[in-house]
Amino acid sequence: MKTLRSIAYKGTSDYVNMGGNLIRQPLPTQEIDQVDPFLLLHHYKYDVGPYSPGLSLSPHPHRGFEPVTFIFKGEQLHRDSLGNEGILNAGDVQWMTAGSGVIHDEGPSKEFEGTMEGIQLWVNLPKKDKMTAPKYQDIKAEQMPTISAENAKGSLKVVAGELNGQKGPVSTFTEINAFIVNLETYGNITIPIPSTHELLVYLLEGETRVNDQHTLKLGKLQMLTFEKDGKAISLEANKNSTLLILSGEPIDEKVTSWGPYVMNSQTEIMEAMRDYQAGKMGHLY
Repeated sequence: MKTLRSIAYKGTSDYVNMGGNLIRQPLPTQEIDQVDPFLLLHHYKYDVGPYSPGLSLSPHPHRGFEPVTFIFKGEQLHRDSLGNEGILNAGDVQWMTAGSGVIHDEGPSKEFEGTMEGIQLWVNLPKKDKMTAPKYQDIKAEQMPTISAENAKGSLKVVAGELNGQKGPVSTFTEINAFIVNLETYGNITIPIPSTHELLVYLLEGETRVNDQHTLKLGKLQMLTFEKDGKAISLEANKNSTLLILSGEPIDEKVTSWGPYVMNSQTEIMEAMRDYQAGKMGHLY
């Protein structure tokens, strides 16, 4: 039995206003700035219909990091200045490397009606890779290896990294694990985590006991981070639950950010702003 990690931080998932829509933002908060290399986590859920267009983001730039989108319900349309365009369906993941600069927009398609739920995650890039060429990884649900829960009451999907010899389809610049866990009531699973990784667990739905110490509940305690004093975590669902598990080797570099840019200095931020205004990040109409 691997030693379980101690819990370092217990966080709620408070609402923030984005474009008139309330979305949950467990990272960053006033208490915690980042879980290196993870910079931001937005959890959105809303109904889309004739009189409720949902959250549609007009074309906007990014540089210096990787914006990642996990779709859990409904669908989302993506377009970018690299010429990529497509629909993400429930279970799919979009792993985009902004690198030197990309412009994209996202939101429900004109035809879609129903509930749309997803997470947008910002993953930092090391200084040496911040100006890498942008790229787009469109990962379908069926491409992700699935590992059964220990009592067969649920499963884990490997998006990035490796677990039990199963490798996720996403290519990353630093060592990262991204797992989607679905547990039925009383389902349990123990997940080994490299001892050097920073680690967070986020609950999207349900109620789950973590390490038999704390129970994640919607709106009360939705995110945990951990000390580097063990090699695993254990999960047991009190109700049907969906969780996102993220771990990564820390980059441990200075982070300077402004709006859609994440760099290492204020000078680099100013350069990003000028390059966007000069059209160097492409165009999207």
